[in-house]
Amino acid sequence: MPDTILEPPPHTAPAVFTRALLDWLPWLEPLAIDALTERHMKALIDAARAKSAYFRLLARDPDALRARTLTDKDIFYNPDAGLPRAERELAAAATSRFNGCIYCASVHSRFAATYSKREDDVQRLLDEGVAADLDERWNAIVAAAVALSTTPITFGSLHVERLRQAGLDDLAIADVIHAAAFFNWANRLMLSLGEPTST
Repeated sequence: MPDTILEPPPHTAPAVFTRALLDWLPWLEPLAIDALTERHMKALIDAARAKSAYFRLLARDPDALRARTLTDKDIFYNPDAGLPRAERELAAAATSRFNGCIYCASVHSRFAATYSKREDDVQRLLDEGVAADLDERWNAIVAAAVALSTTPITFGSLHVERLRQAGLDDLAIADVIHAAAFFNWANRLMLSLGEPTST
């Protein structure tokens, strides 16, 4: 594990939730790009991720990074049945908004807005928080994501029933759960390893 705690360079930390493109500064030393081995590159899955300090930091445990990345890709990029991509991203954005992870919220709110074409509603989620009134289907997804992210967990059968009444089948409900649960974990990892910065 790294033994150097980094002092981030002078930067401007975003003060509000945004869909703008942000950067991320680690508090621990990531691997240098030229130190990445074939094993590290396989763990990254996508070679372009080698440019990211976040992924190079996670690459210090390549087996965990590979499992994490394959899980992430299956949740968000698997087109087989279940929830549309826009609403998987909505669940991740709502979780990140609730947990206070400005960086993750920026990424996933951007995707939610792009895939749904509902930029105003996504911005309302960022501006007003998880209590924003979006419409019943999106409200049910946000409520389920928040309940899964609350400590202790408050998610239960009433959330499942609300999702069903909003038109989600079992596979779509599973996608809400997967997206929210994954980002409930990922937010905590990112928040504990560094901080966002405006690019």
